[in-house]
Amino acid sequence: MAEVGPFRRLLSHMQGHKKTIRLASFCSVTNKIWDLAPPLLIGLAVDVVVLQEDSFLAGLGFADPWNQLILLSILTFAIWGLESLFEYFYGVLWRNLAQTVQHELRLDTFNHVQKQGMGWFDERQKGDILAILNDDINQLERFLDKGANDLLQVSTTVIVVGAVFLFISWEVAMLAILPIPLIVWGSFKYQRSLEPKYAEVRDAAGKMNALLENDLSGMSTIQSFTSEDIEVARVGALSEAYRQANKKAIRLSAAFTPLIRMAILCGFTATLLLGGWYTLEGVLAVGAYSVLVFMTQRLLWPLTRLGETFDLYQRAMASSTRVLDVLTSEIEISQGDVKPNKDKIMKSDIRFKNVDFAYTNRDNTFTKLSLKIPAGKTTGIVGSTGAGKTTLTRLLLRFAQPNGGSIVWGGAPIDEWSLSHLRSSIALVEQHITLFPTTILENIRYGDATATDEQVLRAADTAEVSEFVNSLPEGWSTMVGEGGYRLSGGQRQRLAIARAVLKDAPLLILDEATSAVDNETEAALQRSIELVSKNRTTVIIAHRLSTIRNADTILVMDNGQIVESGTHDELIANGGIYHGLWAVQTGKRL
Repeated sequence: MAEVGPFRRLLSHMQGHKKTIRLASFCSVTNKIWDLAPPLLIGLAVDVVVLQEDSFLAGLGFADPWNQLILLSILTFAIWGLESLFEYFYGVLWRNLAQTVQHELRLDTFNHVQKQGMGWFDERQKGDILAILNDDINQLERFLDKGANDLLQVSTTVIVVGAVFLFISWEVAMLAILPIPLIVWGSFKYQRSLEPKYAEVRDAAGKMNALLENDLSGMSTIQSFTSEDIEVARVGALSEAYRQANKKAIRLSAAFTPLIRMAILCGFTATLLLGGWYTLEGVLAVGAYSVLVFMTQRLLWPLTRLGETFDLYQRAMASSTRVLDVLTSEIEISQGDVKPNKDKIMKSDIRFKNVDFAYTNRDNTFTKLSLKIPAGKTTGIVGSTGAGKTTLTRLLLRFAQPNGGSIVWGGAPIDEWSLSHLRSSIALVEQHITLFPTTILENIRYGDATATDEQVLRAADTAEVSEFVNSLPEGWSTMVGEGGYRLSGGQRQRLAIARAVLKDAPLLILDEATSAVDNETEAALQRSIELVSKNRTTVIIAHRLSTIRNADTILVMDNGQIVESGTHDELIANGGIYHGLWAVQTGKRL
């Protein structure tokens, strides 16, 4: 099956706007028809002045030359008025269509991206995704705003001017229009040559965007290591690659207009010479010759802009390919429609049954892993870095898909659940907290968008948030800043726990939630965790063993397997891996 081109793919995505496209196209074509009428009026005016009672208009019943000129003046006002009116219509229609399509594409693409598993994001640079959602979609908007109208008007010009030429003198028309098929053929051949050039440009832009996004996020690291010169060099290298990619495209696109001018020159010279000769010989009227000359000029100008239009088109198609590739990328995480009720979920154990999992191009993290997380109990999970602790949470939330085996909860494998129902049944608190650039109150309300202020404040009290918030000048209306940079690490963690409290999900997962805070803050967080964990299935992943000391069951992971399990006291008595970790953390072993 032949591969569908980017233009057809874009049109297919714009099916819902067919009526607007047709109406905008009609207005563009109609505007150009009225725009091409003045040269005809000029020709008729010359005809009136030269031939007077024998002019073309005289043959229509307007014998008096003065009346003919009055008629031409009225027609001039009418034609210019209609041209201006349809210019307004197509401007509004194309521009609004461009904005609407841009808006819909950005939302559709972002919504599709949100449905992808974490593995999809692991294989892509965040900056490149941002470039697609912003720069590439903006390129499509620019083409629809201007380029689509230009293509239609150039086509209308060629057809209308060609028809007028054939009506006046087919011999002159043949010579004048002869270069046009060559120009059209060359244009399409030219744009195919531009296509890979602009694909390189968009790829280079994505890489540069990815580095800039990474550097801006890690500015504190760059400055603390005094690595500004290194990063400037990296940005410079990618910016140079972007410049060179554009340079190749510019070199090709800049040559287009001069080549078209030379081709048009041939047609114009033919009109000038052959039409002039026919007029001198009396074969062609002076007015008709004037129309031919003016019409040739009208044909020249839009065709010289064809290069700019194709340039816009190719940029848009290169961007369209990147956007639609993301939009049509397969969603790796499938889902069912099972929605167990909350009571059943709360009473149900979570069971991993012979689960196999490996990240792309890496060895297995889990091989035939089986374990049980008891309902209504607190389960602690410990182990060395890379043992697979965080991967467990990714699988539970279905951020990743097992390669084999199953995870059963609420009486059904979780891959048969509705994804939204599954994830709404789990509250996750991670080490790296994501806060949004809004108020403290609204950041907590993120746990339940329908919660009242009173419910938010109760959740904040449980997480011991209220005391520090009330000490702030703006209290609950305090803006946390991008990523919550205005708050300390412990304060961000408390907000995250408050958000989890408000969500009131059957399963609470705390992934290294206390690893980056001081002892006092850890104690406060532990008090909050104990309150939140009551009568709820809770999974606590921790390096600090003090965090899970009171867990009902502690699982010790090593190389993707459960190697020890039991209570804190039982594991200490066993003298195994957990005992060794406890000894190190309490300073009893060097």
